[in-house]
Amino acid sequence: MKAMILRIGIDKGTDGTLAPIFNDRSYEYIPMSERDNKSTEPRKYSNTKGRSGKLLSYYLPKRVKDRTIHFDPEFETMTYGDPTIKRKYLLRLAKDDLLVFYAGLTPFRTKRFKEGLFIIGYFLVSEVVEFKVLTMEEIKSTYNRLHNNAHAKRSYHASELVIVTGSSSSRLLERAIPISSTKMNSIGRKYHVVSPKIEKLLGIKGSIQRSIPPRFIYDIKNISNLRTILSESQL
Repeated sequence: MKAMILRIGIDKGTDGTLAPIFNDRSYEYIPMSERDNKSTEPRKYSNTKGRSGKLLSYYLPKRVKDRTIHFDPEFETMTYGDPTIKRKYLLRLAKDDLLVFYAGLTPFRTKRFKEGLFIIGYFLVSEVVEFKVLTMEEIKSTYNRLHNNAHAKRSYHASELVIVTGSSSSRLLERAIPISSTKMNSIGRKYHVVSPKIEKLLGIKGSIQRSIPPRFIYDIKNISNLRTILSESQL
């Protein structure tokens, strides 16, 4: 068994902003916006409520609020897809591996946290579907089966697409888990690295500012520690 840790969600690179984290460590999961203007996805930030009961647009700049949402990963039927360079890492996953998602969050009306990176959910992998090896008939059938995934709602098919599904044990966490510390680069710009605590627990280190390359965990003890902090976040 192994675990892969991957950055997802709205961020400053995609939409110029981050999702909020609240004083009790609860947060809003806000995905990035959809780039395909012909997607059949009906949800926008301005018509979709978050777990706090407020519209997601409440936490976003006006220029972003009417954009369509690219719900990926989605935690209703537990699917995550990607046709870009991330696909080659997704293909390393197998049944019963952990795919752990982290996102950039910024404090909302609280001084308890600093802006940073937080684990917000995970999949216990059920299957990994590589569309490149499927026939057209199989592709159509798979899209029908995984119809809730954002890529199934797009107006085009990306031949390099890989979709990972999660088992019923997968979930979006109730409380975000902080995993980063801040450092400064050579030109004085802040970036996020693995915090000393998480480095010790999970055996990963260095910059996690971007989603590529994702980090893999193979050591049994580190995976056990990961499972513990994931379960404790539900308390």
